[in-house]
Amino acid sequence: KSLRETEVIAETLGVRIHYLDVLGPKDLEAAFRGANKVKADAVFVEVWGAILNPHRAEFARLAIKNRLPTMFRNPQYVEAGGLVTYGVSEIDLSRRAATYVDKILKRAKPADLPVQQPTKFEFIINLKTAKQIGLNIPQWTLVKADKVIR
Repeated sequence: KSLRETEVIAETLGVRIHYLDVLGPKDLEAAFRGANKVKADAVFVEVWGAILNPHRAEFARLAIKNRLPTMFRNPQYVEAGGLVTYGVSEIDLSRRAATYVDKILKRAKPADLPVQQPTKFEFIINLKTAKQIGLNIPQWTLVKADKVIR
């Protein structure tokens, strides 16, 4: 579903999406070669997990080597050298989940607890990476960031 939503937004912005499948760490270099082949302007990582998490630094290294800006939902990728993250605050979600666990342990019925949507989002920029790929981040963008890695 979120891939389709990304396509719709990209279409309205006049951005062309080219999907690069990464099924394992051995596919990372080929994916970046594919990005260069289609003359990609940036990389947005829609899915991560067990396949990419242990290889965050390698992913960032290849993005920097290929001078491609990267965007993630997971802040750990930006801390490993990715460019930007914008997504749900995992810390806030964990705190909110803990309150639900507390209520359930105090005998609240899970079905009686309201469904909650994320309310706190984080925008993090890795300025060091921006400089390495030759990207100038405007000051007005930096002041909107929740965190800037220098």
